[in-house]
Amino acid sequence: MPISRALLTAPLVLTLLALGTASLPSEPHLPPASSYLPRLVVEGRAPAAAFLARRDTPGQAARYRSTGPGIGVADRFRAGSVTKTFVATVVLQLAEEGVLRLEDSVEDHLPGLVRGHGNDGSALTLRALLTHTSGLYDYTAALPAADPVLSGAAGPSAQPLTPAAAVRAAVSRPPVTAPGSYAYSNTNYVLLGLVVQRATGRPYATEIRRRILSPLRLTGTSLPGARAPLPLPHSRAYHRSPTDGALRDVTSAGPWFSGAAGELVSTLGDLDRFYGALLGGRLLPPARLATLLDTGASGGVYGMGIYPQELSCGATVWGHNGHITGSYVRTAATRDGRHVLTFRVNTGTPPGADLEAELLEAEFCPRVRSEVP
Repeated sequence: MPISRALLTAPLVLTLLALGTASLPSEPHLPPASSYLPRLVVEGRAPAAAFLARRDTPGQAARYRSTGPGIGVADRFRAGSVTKTFVATVVLQLAEEGVLRLEDSVEDHLPGLVRGHGNDGSALTLRALLTHTSGLYDYTAALPAADPVLSGAAGPSAQPLTPAAAVRAAVSRPPVTAPGSYAYSNTNYVLLGLVVQRATGRPYATEIRRRILSPLRLTGTSLPGARAPLPLPHSRAYHRSPTDGALRDVTSAGPWFSGAAGELVSTLGDLDRFYGALLGGRLLPPARLATLLDTGASGGVYGMGIYPQELSCGATVWGHNGHITGSYVRTAATRDGRHVLTFRVNTGTPPGADLEAELLEAEFCPRVRSEVP
């Protein structure tokens, strides 16, 4: 996957809770994605997991499933790098309006910010930031605390990392690749957040609210900045320390370092609606949507804030994942946006790529029968 992937110790009694229809009545042979939820809990080392799938077919309700204690369909959770799809959408809207151009250089909008140690903002375009082909070092790899949860850096009193400080941390290191080569870097989207603010005079979060959240009525989605509390309702979030293996409750840990690269808080339903609307053409005109989905610059790996995944049945789904302290989420949708699935676990430990692919195939490959161990 193009995203870097960074339990309770008592035994869990895994119970499947079914709300909504049990399966799509027109496809009774479809392997239910819910069959994979217990494995998400075990292999993701999470106390609980949930998914919500919707399809724009008359008479067919959205399907929700969960397993494990204390997780609900309306829960707010931290969505991590799913934020990037929202940011990319706003940038392309601004390009459509002529406020900026994708071939503008970073230097055009943020003079002097990307400079030194082999970094040159005048040689990097906004297109390169959007497609992760800038070569910029990922600032999250330069953070001083190896385990911010244990050090207390992610707690309620944490001092947020400003976007400028994040960029300075990145450009204090040489580029990881030459411009034009794909290398996923959170620095790219922190810079895009700053570009949006410079181009519009308003913070990127304000632009996301007015351009996406309000029109689509995504009332469970917010961009809280570095504020720690999750809005209600929410389930608990957990983190297993890499230093001593201990489990920590990190529900109150805010996105102190994430910014435009990963601060979004959302719900299963809101993410389903957003990706359905985006791919369905409600947020971008056809030519700009095609640009968003063009993976040519990255060698087929990544578009602009979104990436494809080809399944074994030949279907390709589009979406993004989010990996942040206490939360892992994945949304995938068909190209027309009419069939969307979002699932999450309430730790930052992602399930394996094979399991994730199996779950997506159970949902999007009706002719493929998968045996659930």
